[in-house]
Amino acid sequence: MTYAIEAQPLWRPNPNSVGDTGMAIFMQASGYGRYADLWQWSVGEPEAFWSKLWDFTGVIGEKGTKILVDREKMPGADWFPEARLNYAENLLRYRDESEALVFRGEDKVERRLSRTGLYAEVARFQQFLIASGVCEGDRVAAYLPNLPETLIAMLATTALGAIWSSASPDFGVQGVLDRFGQIEPKVLLCVDGYWYNGKPVDCLGKNAEVVAQMPSLVKTVVVPYLAERPEIGGIANALSWQDLPAVDAKKEVVFRRLPFAHPLFIMFSSGTTGVPKCIVHCHGGVLLQHLKEHLLHSDVRRGDRLFYFTTCGWMMWNWLVSGLAAGATLLLYDGSPFAAGGTVLFDYAAAEKMTHFGTSAKFIDAAAKLGLTPGKTHDLAALRAMFSTGSPLSPEGFDWVYREIKQDILLASISGGTDIVSCFVLGNPVLPVYRGEIQCRGLGMAVDVFDEAGMPVRSEKGELVCTRPFPVMPVGFWNDADGAKYRAAYFERFADVWCHGDFSELTAHDGMIIYGRSDATLNPGGVRIGTAEIYRQVEQLPEVLESLVIGQDWPPGRNDDVRVVLFVKLQDGHLLDAVLIDRIKQQIRANTTPRHVPAKVVQVADIPRTKSGKIVELAVRNVVHAQPVKNVEALANPEALEHFRGRAELAD
Repeated sequence: MTYAIEAQPLWRPNPNSVGDTGMAIFMQASGYGRYADLWQWSVGEPEAFWSKLWDFTGVIGEKGTKILVDREKMPGADWFPEARLNYAENLLRYRDESEALVFRGEDKVERRLSRTGLYAEVARFQQFLIASGVCEGDRVAAYLPNLPETLIAMLATTALGAIWSSASPDFGVQGVLDRFGQIEPKVLLCVDGYWYNGKPVDCLGKNAEVVAQMPSLVKTVVVPYLAERPEIGGIANALSWQDLPAVDAKKEVVFRRLPFAHPLFIMFSSGTTGVPKCIVHCHGGVLLQHLKEHLLHSDVRRGDRLFYFTTCGWMMWNWLVSGLAAGATLLLYDGSPFAAGGTVLFDYAAAEKMTHFGTSAKFIDAAAKLGLTPGKTHDLAALRAMFSTGSPLSPEGFDWVYREIKQDILLASISGGTDIVSCFVLGNPVLPVYRGEIQCRGLGMAVDVFDEAGMPVRSEKGELVCTRPFPVMPVGFWNDADGAKYRAAYFERFADVWCHGDFSELTAHDGMIIYGRSDATLNPGGVRIGTAEIYRQVEQLPEVLESLVIGQDWPPGRNDDVRVVLFVKLQDGHLLDAVLIDRIKQQIRANTTPRHVPAKVVQVADIPRTKSGKIVELAVRNVVHAQPVKNVEALANPEALEHFRGRAELAD
């Protein structure tokens, strides 16, 4: 089953203003009047495109004369081999009294920092790093919420040429050690605690345990959030953020200009199938890709107010903070997205005149279920774009945004991943938005969809691939000297082609539909079904809050076939009875195919998810088949797995 292709778009660019967008200006400067032609040039002549992009976005640094060496190697292409630049220098390019960031906490704490103030704070923390012996290539790790101090520390670290890595404070001790233990940081930042759903969560005990088991640490810095003066005596070699040495107000930040491929970030895979992979991204690749995505695809302009709801353990935090290079003011938030009766993020948007609102598809689904009507209850006049990622946004999610938020808005469903700390497919201010579709393939990204035989297909489901190198490919995995793990992760399925692991379809509009992760795809009777197709139908029913679907080996113990099993979390006050089961099955059958209809529908109290909010079909499948889940520390609510263990309903 595929989604019906809509003849009419939900939104079209305003012809009176579209020419002012970054994308339109870049198209004109490049000599192209149609996006399709611009994209074809960008992937067909990558040297010309990426060189032009460097100049157009005003990258600070030396470009060199060579743009791409070994362009056919995948992996192995060498981008800008003569270049010297620094990511942080480009983010701190503006030094004036305009706002660099606004921070709001769930506990109503609010802080503001100008660009001049941010620069001074970065200089101060950088001097501490230098005094602590942090050098080029050393690692600095943060176990922090989305606070201003997190951004300050990242900029100070990367300006020096040291490598930054972060995780959110809701990770347990083992989850942090599984990540940071592999990369052996010299300095760790942590927080005394944080707020969530109206409750303070103390972190000092966890911090002490983590530090005690990380012998590489020289210093630990504790950022106060719950208390002005937290008790940090139990943490070895620790000092409080307030006790960092003062520096001269005129102190300059040291920016070390580095090779294009110098490591910048170490990101971590979700880790639900084993110890997380440590994915290394570089200064030049991240900077160029994020400038492209912000200035062109998202139309972020100097003075815009950019928000994404994210923790520091999700790649969207890295994507968000790069908005400084575009001249945007960052709107940071820490806490539950449904505080204040579910309206806290829209309260923030109205109060701060937010121009770009980023969130997850699950948030949009939940807001619709809550009956929120922010377009009526909040002043969202400044809002020009809304981003959605984390899982596929259903056509009904598109409908809700245009019905209940704003009719004149660019709704950019985007998709990529931690693997590239950016997007393969995303929004575009010069193209229409069609219901249920991601607008376009990113510039410079040779994205295609392959069938099982490795042949490109159109308007058919297949594997999302990228057939040519791009600058933000990882430079490798940490502790993978021969690159074997890296190649196995992306290049084993199709020779010399990046296979991303998304079950997808290129549409007649040259847009993209994502049907779910390929490794979670159902295969009853040998027919591949994307899980998003089932979620879309089930979650339209008012009784269903959320759902998760797996393929159960059937008969048990054999690999002959699978049957579809659907788990549902219901709204309070509802129970799963024969009538509701029949309605669920009828909804799926009427709008998909008989193969999509689950053999079993089972009620559960909760659905397990990763720290970034993604449901984990594979972990549930392992539990149902009495197989181990290798890294429960990657889950935000690992206790939810117990709802799926030994279910009598699945034995017949």
